Amino acid sequence: MSVFAHLVEQLAGLLQPFFHASATAAAIVLFTALVRLATHPLARAAARGQRARTALQPRITELRAKHARDPERLQRAVLELHTEAKVSPFSGLLPGLLQLPAFFLLYHLFSNATIGDGPNTLLDHDLLAAPLAGHWADALGGGIFGGADLVYLALFAVVAAVAGVNFRRTRRAAAENPVPAGVPGQAAVGKVAPFLSFLTLVTVAVVPLAAALYVVTSTTWSAVERAMLS
Repeated sequence: MSVFAHLVEQLAGLLQPFFHASATAAAIVLFTALVRLATHPLARAAARGQRARTALQPRITELRAKHARDPERLQRAVLELHTEAKVSPFSGLLPGLLQLPAFFLLYHLFSNATIGDGPNTLLDHDLLAAPLAGHWADALGGGIFGGADLVYLALFAVVAAVAGVNFRRTRRAAAENPVPAGVPGQAAVGKVAPFLSFLTLVTVAVVPLAAALYVVTSTTWSAVERAMLS
């Protein structure tokens, strides 16, 4: 944790001449961008996998017609088809899973009063009037149009806009590429997936502002990245 705190402090020091009192918040955004840049090759691989799965749809449709009365045989046939094509039905989950450690590091870093044997000085930093260690519930105490609350309203607006874009894209992709019945669990995932983007609104509302900045930056990056790779 202390090593990660030092990294954030170093980034904030580099950005301080440009962002002044908000340098630590800018450092979190930069850190998030660096994490996403590191996982970009995986995102490209996931996009290629999605295109490959789309190309398999006609063959999967044939298998569904051929094994309509034997679900177990259909499941094996679909999995064999994916294996033959070297395509994983779950490859798109890997970039998101690899980001979780960075998110949890930020969450814990701005939730603990101490780091190692000393005080956590990062808790003293703000984004405009909103403490990076604070929560939306704390900001509400200053009124709907308080300085801290306006920061959260801006974050909610960005997340809602990105979630709307992701929702429409996911619904369109689901309509164009129906989930094959032979892949375990994929049908349920396909139904729920379009609505998952809106969970980021809840996340921003309940985590420390520093972690919320990670979520907002990462989800915005994802939306732009998917548009570029589609």
